[in-house]
Amino acid sequence: MRIDGSGTLRAACVLCPNPGPMTLEGTNTWILREPGARGVLVVDPGPHDERHLERVARIVQEQGAQVQMAVVTHRHFDHAEGSRYLSELTGAPVHAVDPEVRVGGAGLEDGQLLDVDGLEVRVIATPGHTDDSISLLVEADGAILTGDTILGHGTTVIDGDDGLAPYLDSLYRLRDLVEEYQVRTLLPGHGPVLTSPSAALTSYIDHREARLAQVRDAVAAGAEGVGAIIDRVYPDVVESIRPAAASSVRAQLRYLATRGELPEGFVE
Repeated sequence: MRIDGSGTLRAACVLCPNPGPMTLEGTNTWILREPGARGVLVVDPGPHDERHLERVARIVQEQGAQVQMAVVTHRHFDHAEGSRYLSELTGAPVHAVDPEVRVGGAGLEDGQLLDVDGLEVRVIATPGHTDDSISLLVEADGAILTGDTILGHGTTVIDGDDGLAPYLDSLYRLRDLVEEYQVRTLLPGHGPVLTSPSAALTSYIDHREARLAQVRDAVAAGAEGVGAIIDRVYPDVVESIRPAAASSVRAQLRYLATRGELPEGFVE
């Protein structure tokens, strides 16, 4: 299934049929192409779903184009696992921050400019969801591809106990870039396109600050340990996403501990 209406001239999306609590409607595999050019950049091949990856390759071929490069926004399997098969289908190298998910490609650095047959895409380091997470600025379209740093709806999981501080920094940085480059559209790794970027980022920041306040209150009320805090802060969480809630709580506790806002030895 192809999603149109991305709000840009250069981006189209192929939705992978892998819906779920963590993937929303499925993984968005983005196809980027400079108008009139032959070369294509694919962002986030997705999981190893051969039909999906063959569909991506076929769409590019039907446009008379060729995949010259692929980029992975972070290492999670629902974005990166299909990289090798896509590379086999197209011959294109796959670049990523994490060397474990590269396929014949190179690393990516903050500020790096990628040029694919005239298409210019700038790498933005946005750690937090994972330590290797990046976003991609397509200045010509006023668009940022956000991977899992910003989702089309809901909020993302912090993967790692020390991830909240860099994640908040990433949110503030993205909001500054939205203003600096007059960004009109966020193209997420899951969920629909966001056409009010500044409002979306402010909402994310406010949500994180509110959660931190709830964790502070839970600790002050006597909650001890991650499980007890989940019960107070996420009372309606379903069992299938409780591990994700636990990951977020640990990150929140670590963040508060580094700021001296928790009793010594409280963090598990």
